[in-house]
Amino acid sequence: GIQVSRWSFGAAFAALRRDGKVVSWGLPHAGGDSSGLKAQLTNVKEVQATKFGGSFVALRLDGSVVTWGIPRSGGDSADVQDQLHDITEIQSTE
Repeated sequence: GIQVSRWSFGAAFAALRRDGKVVSWGLPHAGGDSSGLKAQLTNVKEVQATKFGGSFVALRLDGSVVTWGIPRSGGDSADVQDQLHDITEIQSTE
């Protein structure tokens, strides 16, 4: 399905394709530009968006997680990346 993340006066969208790849568009800083993560956004089984935070998270088939968008809204998971393995489910907040 398509996930939407709203930020200020615009929005970004992310769509999960049947082949497991993610396509995003809209405000670049709010997650609309995931081109730098193209290699990581493959074999994805689920995508979630923060409703008003401007960030996205993708759960891959291998249990790893990819985040992008506004860092303070969850778009930067560097601080917990070493814990983001063997994940079975993801959920965002509104």
